[in-house]
Amino acid sequence: MNRKIGIIALAILIALSVASVSATGSKESGQIVIGANIYSFADNFMNGVMKPELERYAAGKGAKIEIVDSEGQQAKLNDQVDVFISKKVSVLAINLVDPASAKAIIAKAKAANIPLILFNKEPTEAGAMASYDKVWYVGTNSAESGIIQGQMMVNDWKANPSWDRNKDGVVQYVLLKGEPGHPDAEARTKESVKAFVDAGIKVQQLALEADPNWSTQHGNDKMAAWLTSSFGKNIELVICNNDGMAFGAINALKAAGVKLPLYGVDALDQALTHIADGEMNGTVLNDGVNQSRATVDLAINAAMGKAPTEGTAWKLATDGTKAVRIPYLPVTPKNYKEFRK
Repeated sequence: MNRKIGIIALAILIALSVASVSATGSKESGQIVIGANIYSFADNFMNGVMKPELERYAAGKGAKIEIVDSEGQQAKLNDQVDVFISKKVSVLAINLVDPASAKAIIAKAKAANIPLILFNKEPTEAGAMASYDKVWYVGTNSAESGIIQGQMMVNDWKANPSWDRNKDGVVQYVLLKGEPGHPDAEARTKESVKAFVDAGIKVQQLALEADPNWSTQHGNDKMAAWLTSSFGKNIELVICNNDGMAFGAINALKAAGVKLPLYGVDALDQALTHIADGEMNGTVLNDGVNQSRATVDLAINAAMGKAPTEGTAWKLATDGTKAVRIPYLPVTPKNYKEFRK
């Protein structure tokens, strides 16, 4: 009887061990495990576009991906990376909370000898990417979205003289910035307005507001406050550094019965609807689908010890940044139907 119990107990232990390996997708199972995060699930674009595509595409490639919410806290992300390392994931795919904290994440990956793909938020620390030979970046050229948005606005401003409500030849604008210090927020803020200056058109900033969450609620609240302020009747243009904040601004404008030229960035499905309805004049495609796919492709290659872009359609930039950059595209009332899913 005791021998039988021992055999049964051993069988149970073996079964549990196998189940554990299968559940974790460890190296012993032969499955690549990607430990990933999104800096904040509250972000419309990151949670609504990139997260589902990361999951879908990884599954299609036979990889397991575990995605956690860093809730906008770099300290929380640091702890999450430690947990992934303790689980012995095959590769890390990290969306930084603070782009200035890249070195700490890279150092953790390097110490554990785990490949690392940073995505969507590019490190701002000099030399961070050069400190580890198994780290790469997937994202965009931050300035490009602002340049494209700015050119759309300049062209439309020239084509619509009635937008200059006080006929002073100056663009009086308000701007919803997004997260302070975020490379995209900073570049878009600069480049979108610079396009007017480069075109010889004078501009006047009536108000600018930052929001670490890039949120619709924030866009609504600030736009509503601006409309009832002392300069509310002077606003001629609304510039939004993402579609989420633009949606809030549109809600506030509609509630006040006011119509103003308004532009965003991301080309979310809802933005395309607002363009179709004449409530939004343009946006810029921030290609989260291809950013997600490139992130997964590079992660799988890195985990397998291959060159990061081997066998893929992606190419590393030639500027030494170890980056795959996905281009932005303009979305206007003339071409928005092309971007419908």
